[in-house]
Amino acid sequence: MRDRNDEDKKNRSAVKKVFKILEGIMLKKILLSVAIIFCFVSSSIAADLSPIKLFPPDMKGGKSLMQSLQERKTSRSFNTKKLPIEVLSNLLWSACGINRPDSGKRTAPSASNRQEIDVYVAMEEGLYFYNAKAHVLEPVLKNDLRKNTTTFPQPSRSSVEGAPLQLIYVADYSKMSVYTNDEEKKFYSAADTGFIAQNVYLYCSSEGLVTGVRGLVDRDALSKNMKLRDRQKIVLVQAVGYPE
Repeated sequence: MRDRNDEDKKNRSAVKKVFKILEGIMLKKILLSVAIIFCFVSSSIAADLSPIKLFPPDMKGGKSLMQSLQERKTSRSFNTKKLPIEVLSNLLWSACGINRPDSGKRTAPSASNRQEIDVYVAMEEGLYFYNAKAHVLEPVLKNDLRKNTTTFPQPSRSSVEGAPLQLIYVADYSKMSVYTNDEEKKFYSAADTGFIAQNVYLYCSSEGLVTGVRGLVDRDALSKNMKLRDRQKIVLVQAVGYPE
């Protein structure tokens, strides 16, 4: 009788092992299926958007530096007219494009040359990422997120969100491993964003455009809308357009 009980225990143990193996196989299949679906959805989110190849920067146009500084200002009123591709190209290059191809350095400085500030471009067509190395706008989402960059208490909200362009400055903390804590990362990324935003101000005053930086943003909500990673932090938003 004891031998039979021992044998039953062994059989039950073997059955349990088999079930565990089957459960592991099924779980792996489920996770694999979910991963495939996620990849498909992620890749199809911007499937209807095409990359925008930008023009080389025009180095001969615009007003003088001193005149641009004299006319630099913040605006909260924008015309809804879209920017021509030539203007968009020059604007983004001025913001943080590569001005020294041999070293890959930019028109705006960054702490320890980390180049941690990414520029996202929200337009009516969708959300794009500015790839400075290729000087291309890469599609991210086919959603008009311009209205998500404003909050209710802001003055002239409807005019601001109607600007044809919203530049969203995002700090990638994963590129700032040289700094030991998030306070340092926050400080330096804020300073680096300021350099980029000022470049945009000067380009706009040089070309008859208007612009305005905003810090009053629901960063958590906008981060979710943009599907950012945890280590990506929205710093500022800057509207750009023609005067109303």
